[in-house]
Amino acid sequence: MEIGLLLSLTGFAWITCVTPGPNNVMLTSSGARFGFSRSVQHIVGISGGLVCMLAIMALGMGSIFQQWPVLQWLLKIGGSGYLFYLSWQIANAGMPQPKGHSSEKQTKPWRFHQAVMFQFMNPKAWLMSLSSIGSFTLLGDAYWMSVCWVLGIFFVVCLKTSALWTLFGVKVGQWLKTPSAWTIWNRLMGALTAACVILIWCE
Repeated sequence: MEIGLLLSLTGFAWITCVTPGPNNVMLTSSGARFGFSRSVQHIVGISGGLVCMLAIMALGMGSIFQQWPVLQWLLKIGGSGYLFYLSWQIANAGMPQPKGHSSEKQTKPWRFHQAVMFQFMNPKAWLMSLSSIGSFTLLGDAYWMSVCWVLGIFFVVCLKTSALWTLFGVKVGQWLKTPSAWTIWNRLMGALTAACVILIWCE
């Protein structure tokens, strides 16, 4: 790929990955609640899931969405419902308990496979994948090489931006010392997760 196209691809990947969305809100919440090291699987899972989706689009899934626009609507409806469910869980998570403490409200950080699977319920991730493969791949014999560049750049950029949002959450978590502070924070994160539904429907 030419340098100009690579720079454009990198800029597009950075903008789409770093802007607010379901993944970044949940990473911020995870960083505050569990710390950075316990959120690593969540971080890597998001990047891995995004790469899987990009590969699926490169194999021809994008043409199915173009032929059947109703699938995009169904995806948005299903994804919106799941985001509302997650927002309720986040808002009512309570204050983190010491490691090993058992509680009905005690939540656990997402594992790698959970973060990967969430991407398939995240309409923003589908739209990012569709736009990336459609805009930054080359025709003919250069197609699969350009696909590899798209996958590699998105994986690295997504790792970096996900880590930044998680670290931001870690810093916020250092200021949350009381149950009332955690209640306010959890409800704010729950509200922002629910607000992502609006962003999805506006795209």
